[in-house]
Amino acid sequence: MPRARNILAELAEGRSAVQELDTEPRGLLTVTAPAAFGRLHVAPAIASFLQRHPLIEIDLHVSDDVVDLSARRVDVAVRAGVLPASDLVATHLAGMNRVVSASPAYLERHGWPKSPEDLLNHQCLTVNGRVPPRGWWRFQGVNDYQPLPVKGNLRCDDTDSLLHAAIAGAGIVHMANWLASDAIVSGQLVPVFPMLPIERDPAPRRDPNEPAIHAVHMPGRSNQGKAQLLIRHLKEYFGSPAYWDLAMEAAGAGERRAP
Repeated sequence: MPRARNILAELAEGRSAVQELDTEPRGLLTVTAPAAFGRLHVAPAIASFLQRHPLIEIDLHVSDDVVDLSARRVDVAVRAGVLPASDLVATHLAGMNRVVSASPAYLERHGWPKSPEDLLNHQCLTVNGRVPPRGWWRFQGVNDYQPLPVKGNLRCDDTDSLLHAAIAGAGIVHMANWLASDAIVSGQLVPVFPMLPIERDPAPRRDPNEPAIHAVHMPGRSNQGKAQLLIRHLKEYFGSPAYWDLAMEAAGAGERRAP
């Protein structure tokens, strides 16, 4: 089973990594990350990592393409969503959920949805030209957990652009927590429905079919010690709970309600 192979690979790599990192780590690491998550969260984390380990060089590629780690000689890939079964060694970095939000100006003009079904009567900003991200416009206990057939007069193939359109008042978005957090904390967007409670269990039982942020790497690579060093830093930098969730909680975002 992939999970059993992951555990064995992690044990073997742990022993090798200790030997490899007896001296100051140095050399090149190739890293990939999704475009928006890479810009917002991975790049700052890597900057912090390089301050700790100045002899390491990192070649960072941000793209929403899922690359073949072997063919592209990638040491660490950060991936958002549901991981397919594979022989890659995966490390859970942070949870991921989606937040329905809109600008205060939009809600003042068009009213506040009281339930997910009310979204059918609003301008909802949707993805165009590709399969929408997993979980978009799905809600527990609504429409048999199938996506609601929301509509709007703006569609885009870039979620970051949809976020900025929502901030400008164009409609309602259903964004990942890590993407919407800054706008919600600043008050540019307001959560429309109560937000999910933050997961604080240090070792939760995770459903492999639920979206999350992972770091994956190939077992047996010569750079595995440095790769694991970076992965541990990413996990520490993001925190548990993740800093973007804590920021929204501290801002009281989950307590905002319709007037």
